[in-house]
Amino acid sequence: MSKGEPDQELRKVQAYNAFMELQGKMQETNQKLRIADVQVESLKKQIVHAQLTDKEIQSLGDATRVYESVGRMFLLTDIPIVRDNLKAKVGKCNEKITNLQSNKEYLERSMQESQDNLREMIKLKQSVGVI
Repeated sequence: MSKGEPDQELRKVQAYNAFMELQGKMQETNQKLRIADVQVESLKKQIVHAQLTDKEIQSLGDATRVYESVGRMFLLTDIPIVRDNLKAKVGKCNEKITNLQSNKEYLERSMQESQDNLREMIKLKQSVGVI
């Protein structure tokens, strides 16, 4: 064995480990992006539900009894309070969507960086023959 062979093998192992680590990071980021998409869609559905409920409650008379769910029970509540709670829910959902969108942008940038690093490693491998 010559002196250069173990060093070459060590570089191959290190390059392979870095390659696998980048692939794992990309898969994790991709999964986080999908989860964020699902959460955004769920929040959008909650907004639509709250808006439809508010629209229906708006058409009711003042003497109508309405109940609002609190956990497993329902409480007799005034219509303006229920409408205020629905508007607050819509506001919270919109805020969460904004946060998820900014997090998604960060994840997309991270994914792009990982892809660029992966391409760079492949080009290096093709030119040097390390991996």
